[in-house]
Amino acid sequence: MSPAATAQQASVNPDLLSRVVRAEDMPWQKTRFAGCEAKTLMFDPKSGLATMLMRMAPGAVLPDHEHVLVEQTYVLEGSLVDKEGPDTGTEVRAGDFVWRPAGSRHTAWSPTGGTFIAIFQIPNKFFEKDGRVTDASGKDWDEVWGELLPG
Repeated sequence: MSPAATAQQASVNPDLLSRVVRAEDMPWQKTRFAGCEAKTLMFDPKSGLATMLMRMAPGAVLPDHEHVLVEQTYVLEGSLVDKEGPDTGTEVRAGDFVWRPAGSRHTAWSPTGGTFIAIFQIPNKFFEKDGRVTDASGKDWDEVWGELLPG
């Protein structure tokens, strides 16, 4: 490395350097939803922005939930179907990109399984069958997020 390059590298703010994520080296993490696994590629706690690699087994369902902020999904393989909600029956397949505006609510189902890149801002609201509203971890949404994000 030249002296100029070494001097320039020494003055670079480490917070501004690129982060390389080797997803193939990361283990899949189980979620509380049967058949749904994730790899967190990026998470910014200040904004809640998350980029996840998601994998759903055939027939897996991500139950009734609302995206408090924008959701974006790119389908790498398989398919994803809106099982319930205003877009019931909408299916996206490998190579398709779908985004949903803030406040959108749906149930996601992967009839044949699939792998997706999901980009969204937490917290999402999950509507439990017993009437509770929780976050993705199952914690009471209002207790955890109510003061930060009313509504």
